[in-house]
Amino acid sequence: MFKDKLTDDLSDRKPNLGTLFARDLTEKSVAGGGESGSSPNGVVVHRPGEELELIEPNGSLDLGEKGSCGGYDSAERIAAAEKWSDLEHELSQEEINLEKLRRFAFTGLPNGGGIRATAWKLLLDYLPRSQDLWDKELSGNREKYAKLKEELLLTPSELWREKDETLNDEADVAGQLQRHRIEDHPLNDVKASVWHQYFQHGEIAEQIDRDVDRTHPDLNFFSGDSSFSRKNRGAMRDILLLFAKVNPAIGYVQGMNEVLAPIFYVFSTTYDEQDLANVEADSFYCFVRLMSDSIDHFCKHMDNSPVGILSTLSRLMELLKANDEELWCHLVYTSKVNPQFYAFRWITLLLTQEFKFQSILRIWDSLLSSPFGIQDMLLRICCAMLVSLRSKLLGGDFAANLKLLQHLPDEIDIEYLLRVARDIGPDGSALHFDM
Repeated sequence: MFKDKLTDDLSDRKPNLGTLFARDLTEKSVAGGGESGSSPNGVVVHRPGEELELIEPNGSLDLGEKGSCGGYDSAERIAAAEKWSDLEHELSQEEINLEKLRRFAFTGLPNGGGIRATAWKLLLDYLPRSQDLWDKELSGNREKYAKLKEELLLTPSELWREKDETLNDEADVAGQLQRHRIEDHPLNDVKASVWHQYFQHGEIAEQIDRDVDRTHPDLNFFSGDSSFSRKNRGAMRDILLLFAKVNPAIGYVQGMNEVLAPIFYVFSTTYDEQDLANVEADSFYCFVRLMSDSIDHFCKHMDNSPVGILSTLSRLMELLKANDEELWCHLVYTSKVNPQFYAFRWITLLLTQEFKFQSILRIWDSLLSSPFGIQDMLLRICCAMLVSLRSKLLGGDFAANLKLLQHLPDEIDIEYLLRVARDIGPDGSALHFDM
């Protein structure tokens, strides 16, 4: 079965039955915003920290001709238009050059037009390099997702009803199905009972519903009572519940909804009708790929292992020491702010709770395109976050620094932050791309 393949990829893990935020010692703080859109022949560039206008799937802003970015000088408009054109050209090639795409993405992908969606699918290895294989790969995965949902998310009654509509009229088959229904029922507490297994996931589904309802509440893409936002929340819920069922050793951990949200949002802002109709399936597979890179951080029993969250936090502090020993010494010995109090959330949730939503998308462009991997780039960015706040941190005590690191100031320049992260390395070496 296909679900066995996914389970094998993330095997030998036990679920963290607690919540991320109980261990984080801080309240959940969600920042919002949205990805601004553009028409396929338009381009828009935003300054760091500038608020972007929210668009809904297949929507666009009236931006005029390509390269029209009001308020920017001609050089910036030309550079932005050239980047958009170069990306369109690269993504239209029969064979995608991933090295070029990574260079483009690392400096930020355009909002709208579906470019970011296509680029992320390539960077997450969901789409193969050969464009000739895209249709076959996508259709196959989407069909498998539909079968997984049918197998794992339908109630036993719904599943049997669908089988009734498709099974032939052979008496022996009908008799077997009828006997199964008689032997199994909603009050059956036998572990092999499909009803028992279904109700076992009821508590998980309720937790997912609560978390999805709180996903970026100031972003009307997920919040509110409109049919549009309800549909999005329903799709998010199905993805997370299916992930938990396919990977029972991991299950669902609070906070996974925040990691899924940027993927689901970006894939919903494309102009391709087929892609729009399959946002849920594409988001599921890309979410699985992204989680496979950091799933050990969600497993409490792995905390003290070489791949656990405590080891990763130690690597972060080693990185800080190599690049700013004075700041490292102050945090560790003077103000004594344990990285578990702030960086645990940064790392496990891939910074989705620390910045406004449009800034998260920009940061993820660099995360997903780093040639050294997502986790390496994530630690660089976390270290850069500390370095960018060094003057305030050096002047602060435990209480002041803890508050600052758990609630980052809004005025952080994201592009500057990413430039600092690019130049950070375990030995002071800078991140670079092979030409």
